[in-house]
Amino acid sequence: MRAPDIDMSELETLFSTAVATNASEKGGTKRGSAISKPEIVHLVDMRRANNCEIMLTKIKMPLPDMISAILALDTSVLDNDQVENLIKFCPTNEEIEMLKNYNGNKEMLGKCEQFFLELMKVPRVESKLRVFAFRIAFSTQADELRTNLTTINDATKEVKESLKLRQIMQTILTLGNALNQGTARGSAVGFRLDSLLKLSDTRARNNKMTLMHYLCKLLAEKLPELLDFDKDLIHLEAASKIQLKLLAEEMQAINKGLEKVEQELAASVNDGAISVGFRKALKSFLDSAEAVVRSLISLYSEVGRNADSLAQYFGEDPARCPFEQVTSILVIFVNMFKKSRDENARTVEAEKKKMEKEKNVIHTPEPASAF
Repeated sequence: MRAPDIDMSELETLFSTAVATNASEKGGTKRGSAISKPEIVHLVDMRRANNCEIMLTKIKMPLPDMISAILALDTSVLDNDQVENLIKFCPTNEEIEMLKNYNGNKEMLGKCEQFFLELMKVPRVESKLRVFAFRIAFSTQADELRTNLTTINDATKEVKESLKLRQIMQTILTLGNALNQGTARGSAVGFRLDSLLKLSDTRARNNKMTLMHYLCKLLAEKLPELLDFDKDLIHLEAASKIQLKLLAEEMQAINKGLEKVEQELAASVNDGAISVGFRKALKSFLDSAEAVVRSLISLYSEVGRNADSLAQYFGEDPARCPFEQVTSILVIFVNMFKKSRDENARTVEAEKKKMEKEKNVIHTPEPASAF
């Protein structure tokens, strides 16, 4: 048997559209079966979100581990820069409300939004981060303040206890009275501290030396043991670079920081289980920090009294001539004194060599004549 003849024209007319349609439907199903990747949902401003994600890549740890480190105040995991950056990227009230009102799949939120959600699990997270930052910086801050306060105390003590400086001041007074002999100023019992700066401005008639040079020359001849008086004043220059106003601000910042710690410790009582470890770590820090601050407050008060006493030691009013001005004048005086002392020494050495050279020339016999 053989197959019947098929009328191709009829067949195409009847079925070609259906075949094409089926093929089209078949191809369409294939394309439609490809599963499109769900898009990440961004709620936070894109620029802020991008900066936040960059910050998180630098910390390089899972968000739950980061939260644990924050609550443990673990300085071995997070450093000061990282904590400060975390503070910058704490969610605002507006961002918190936006995330709370989001009803979609939270797993599809961006990294920044996920980070914010983790932070939102911690009550007053920004406050906790700020006390964490204070805890990290506290030791360095307290040590630097103590060093500066001690430097001022040491410098004040050195100046007031230097017998060499006292004798030099007496010599300067004597010189001044001698120069002003016969005038109303010729029997002064003291002089203004800033008068020390005029010693290098007062020149001799021959213009070859200043009164400072003469003072150094006089001391070299009569009291050479006073020439190194600057060695008594080891901490003077360092103290002259310290401003009491800045120390007051640092002391105030430490006190305020400690108050914030106390406030957060009290507030965290109602946080529940999440803050148990945090409270324990913060209480431990607070106990040690309070002892340090008490000693700093005592030292700060002592420094205030000593700073005023330095001006009074020179007969000055601390209100008119504060500590910074006193030390600045003294440092300039010391440097001018050393400069003139060294210049005098070089002059003496040069004259000595000149005399020796002339002496050698005089004593050198002339060659004998052959005739």
